[in-house]
Amino acid sequence: MLREDGTACAPNEPGELVHRGALVGLGYWNDPQKTAERYKPLPRESGLTLPEYAVFSGDTVRADAEGYLYFIGRRDEMIKTSGYRVSPTEIEETLYQTKRVGEAAAFGVPHPVLGQAIVAIVTPAAEGAADEASLLAACRETLPSFMVPARIVVRDGPLPRNPNGKIDRKTLSTQYVEQADGEPAAASAGA
Repeated sequence: MLREDGTACAPNEPGELVHRGALVGLGYWNDPQKTAERYKPLPRESGLTLPEYAVFSGDTVRADAEGYLYFIGRRDEMIKTSGYRVSPTEIEETLYQTKRVGEAAAFGVPHPVLGQAIVAIVTPAAEGAADEASLLAACRETLPSFMVPARIVVRDGPLPRNPNGKIDRKTLSTQYVEQADGEPAAASAGA
């Protein structure tokens, strides 16, 4: 794991997962654009004359003192709000822990004061109904205030998926902004 300046992270410090090996390049085979985007030279160690390349994954992780890795989120999906970088995964996990949602997706939408406001779209769990007020209350109990969604939208049906089968946050974000006519999320984000 590396910091943005290319130095190694300390235990429990979030950083970008950088790796190399025989099988890490299969997803980039015959894709020059992705290869150029992800393969970068590692910071030079003393004595090396040729650059060594590795895959800069775009994943933010942290390693505990024993070396176990914990996924935090994708760098390109991080929400930048009130000067903080927030992982949508942490918000989604909090919503799943309520047992009131079947699916959850958190994302940032433009906000004139915060930079981005956090919005979550959820589907109700099979056993019952989810409502915005109770889900927001659960988030306020668990999350720091800057991570509490400005709005939680409950909708029926499965959430859209990308070709990899993951919930498509980008599509949801675009749909939300278009439906809101480009207005920023509700002021309940603390603005």
